[in-house]
Amino acid sequence: MFFSLKHLDRSKIDVSAWCKRDGPIQQLYEEAGIKSGVYPDMPKVSGLPRTSRNVVMFGLFAVDWLMAKGFRDAFYDALDGVDLVHFNHEALFWLARDMKRRKPKPAAMHIRTNIWRNIFAKHQSRIVAENTDARIFITENERETMSRNAGFPVDGDILHNIVEPSPLGTLPWELDDSFAHRKSFLVGCLSNYAWLRGTDRLIDLAVLLKKAGRDDIGFVVAGNVNLTRSLPGLLGRIARQGGGLDEYARQCGVADMFTFTGHVSEPERILAAVDAVIKPTREANPWGRDILEAMAAGKPVISVGRYDRFVETGATGILQPHWDVGALVDAMAQLADNEKETERMASLAKDRVAEYCDGPTQSEKLEAIWRRVAETS
Repeated sequence: MFFSLKHLDRSKIDVSAWCKRDGPIQQLYEEAGIKSGVYPDMPKVSGLPRTSRNVVMFGLFAVDWLMAKGFRDAFYDALDGVDLVHFNHEALFWLARDMKRRKPKPAAMHIRTNIWRNIFAKHQSRIVAENTDARIFITENERETMSRNAGFPVDGDILHNIVEPSPLGTLPWELDDSFAHRKSFLVGCLSNYAWLRGTDRLIDLAVLLKKAGRDDIGFVVAGNVNLTRSLPGLLGRIARQGGGLDEYARQCGVADMFTFTGHVSEPERILAAVDAVIKPTREANPWGRDILEAMAAGKPVISVGRYDRFVETGATGILQPHWDVGALVDAMAQLADNEKETERMASLAKDRVAEYCDGPTQSEKLEAIWRRVAETS
């Protein structure tokens, strides 16, 4: 959201940002001359895959909601003189509903995730549709998911996430020389571990690459690699012994093909150090910010899914409709052996993101939506 606000013509629009968490974004807002505040009591919740977890999560949210009375009172007091409220995530759906009842204001909401399909998602999607005047989706996929969950068409505009190359991208992450010198092609993965994100698939991929004699291809994994005890098979056993994804790689015999950096506050530097980026998602969602930032940095992307607006096989990277580790071994070997092809994909990736994720253009579209809603609601 920061980039959208940064590119607004603020001589025409007075905007302030309410954030739930403190962090580096506050300094960016200050440098851009945008008013902002941190409100940790801001109540939010969103649906999860399992019914049992939803019951617990929404139960905890009910308590949070009651405890957030002070925030809600301050929020409604601040609405005097406000022409429109933009809720920046679907997890704020209950606050949007409450506002419509207590102090109605024109409202827009950004839909940034595909909510899991269940009874909780049904109610969440319907509340969003019925209590906001405009919905803004980051791709067509989120709009289709919300319509499917709600049980009726939910209209809304498509505004892709804004991505701007960072100057930190010129400062590559310093990899261990003994690792970097043994690898002819480095593939980065920027993600905290979660089963659905599929990071463990990299170990399966590395095993087959090694069997094919391609252990010159290496992986740089940035993010938390802790495993959860409920994971299946060897992953779960390692987790119960206190190990992480790095231990999984060691037990599979491919530790020498990986560098695990842990949390990195400047992921742009990882991007500068690798030749390509991989997102082995089990959710088939090849359009997240990690992918867009990799493309903006001029890196071909390897991922899974059918949505090829960004990752497109033969153009900006390799997109598998379904995870096929055997086929991916061959495709990655070809990419590693063809520097000109990698450079061509890198150039097309940068152009693709520049076309769809341009800051001034997307910000102008957002302003037009806001004005339409404010004038007609």
